[in-house]
Amino acid sequence: MSEANHATVAVTGMTGALGSRIAARLAEHGVPQLLVGRSPDRIPELPGAQRRGPAAYADASDMREALEGASTLVLVSGHRTGRRLEEHATVVEAAIAVGVNRVLYVSLVGASPIATYVNARDQWLTEQFLAGAGIRHTVLRAGIYASTPAALADEEFVVSGPASTGRAAFVTHEDIADVITAVALDEGPRSAYDGAILEITGPEALTLDEAVTRIAAATGRPYRFESETLEEAFARRWRLGISGEQIETWISWFQAIEKGEVSVVTDVVSRLTGSPATPIADAAWWPAPKTARGIR
Repeated sequence: MSEANHATVAVTGMTGALGSRIAARLAEHGVPQLLVGRSPDRIPELPGAQRRGPAAYADASDMREALEGASTLVLVSGHRTGRRLEEHATVVEAAIAVGVNRVLYVSLVGASPIATYVNARDQWLTEQFLAGAGIRHTVLRAGIYASTPAALADEEFVVSGPASTGRAAFVTHEDIADVITAVALDEGPRSAYDGAILEITGPEALTLDEAVTRIAAATGRPYRFESETLEEAFARRWRLGISGEQIETWISWFQAIEKGEVSVVTDVVSRLTGSPATPIADAAWWPAPKTARGIR
């Protein structure tokens, strides 16, 4: 399909694992793109795509310039800064100002004002902002990344945290990217997904012990999970020199799993892509240990 058949899509978060995969999928479909980031030199070159930036989420002027010419914006959530809502609102308002008519927002399963996972509370705030922003939008709530347990492991491949019997429907970056691509390709003045909240999950809900055991089998590396009490989880991270903000984020991530807040399993992947959701053992890539940053 030629670029002339598609409106231009702007994709943020281009130096991250998800944004880059979304852009690669859209490029495969011949979609013209604006690839937006704070470090344009780190953005991959893709056919039919322009690299735009530097543009930080909090910089309205730079963001307006970066988004000029786009019809749809894929907004991948930024890192936790204490002003995530304000930064996301700045991006959306910049998009509206330059004529973008649709936002596809990547949120989190479990987004709620009373969510255990602190990032899920931030995501809910952005969802509420979008609902009143006067622009067509779709909320795509991604489940817990299949790759996250591997990134949380220490140098001995041990994943430790305050969870035991709780479950999560771990989902791959590739499945999330495929769903977002399917929604982006549903073009025109109206989409079946306008105003929708789509929860993108893996095919089954696993405990962390089950998930880590499957990662070990898939990678051939000795990953294992060790449950901690809340007190042990805090004390170990504090000794490692981890900031209070990241300690809160990590502990709340484990506790959201323990409380079942991210255990929902949906058919969104199969329904929108035509292929079943990928089991965690079949994920396409695994990050190195000790590479988690605030857990999204």
